[in-house]
Amino acid sequence: MKLEQYHPEFDKVIEHIKVDIGTLRTNRATPSMLENLMVEVYGSKMPLNQLGSIQAPEPRMLTVEPWDKSVLKNIEKAIQTASLGLNVSSEGTFLRIALSPMTEETRKELIKVLNDKLESGRRSLRGVRDDVKEAILAAEKNKEITEDERYKLVEGLDKLVREYNDKVEELGKKKEEEIKL
Repeated sequence: MKLEQYHPEFDKVIEHIKVDIGTLRTNRATPSMLENLMVEVYGSKMPLNQLGSIQAPEPRMLTVEPWDKSVLKNIEKAIQTASLGLNVSSEGTFLRIALSPMTEETRKELIKVLNDKLESGRRSLRGVRDDVKEAILAAEKNKEITEDERYKLVEGLDKLVREYNDKVEELGKKKEEEIKL
């Protein structure tokens, strides 16, 4: 039994956290703010990045150009109802989205949301850790590994979880700095 086989599960959690906090607004326009915004089109909901191109031509401006111009109104409505503090204007074939300046209150609220998302990510990491630890204990019970090997694996697992928690902290600090700018 090797801990390396569980790295992809931990990596999935980190990727999920990156996507989740990527949607949080900062004072700088980034396409990731809108990429996963769900838009009601063709009788179902689809992420915006599958409906058109999202670009940031200026630091506080985004443009969305749908590949199918008939969904422009649907995209505009989805952005307006998402409560992201964005001002949307239709330019005929594309949307221009301006970021309004953030207030101190908005920043504090976003940092709270960020911390909630990070804590949720940490819980997910603990869940993966618990699953791996159960697998280690089951392997010992089934005589696949010795008690010494179990001890080393659990020790290695704890070290691995600390490394992934450090990655979560790093992501959080970076995003918090972006929010405070």
